[in-house]
Amino acid sequence: MPRVCFTLQVRPDRLEEYRERHAAVWPEMLRALRDAGWRDYQLFLREDGLLVGTVVTDDLDAAQAAVDAAEVSARWEAEMAPFFETGDGRGKSSLDLVFDLDAQLRAAGEHTTTNGETP
Repeated sequence: MPRVCFTLQVRPDRLEEYRERHAAVWPEMLRALRDAGWRDYQLFLREDGLLVGTVVTDDLDAAQAAVDAAEVSARWEAEMAPFFETGDGRGKSSLDLVFDLDAQLRAAGEHTTTNGETP
């Protein structure tokens, strides 16, 4: 299952409120993401507003279209838009994977790590 990594820029004057909003995301929004195929979705926020997100999904375009089709998504996006420098929160920049420890260990015939534990 492919993992996708993306960035967005949160307005520095809205960081605390952004953190607060994500401490308790609406349950219907959580279900919409899950039902659309978003798995292991995490957001990381730096103090200057750089937001890095990672998500595991079989097909990002299909998963994004499915969540966009959910009524709750339009409400959530409208609530979140003012937090982003782009003004809409849709200006995600995808990042290319350049290193994968487990993939290289497997290629070298070595054991991989699992949740920080060694087998």
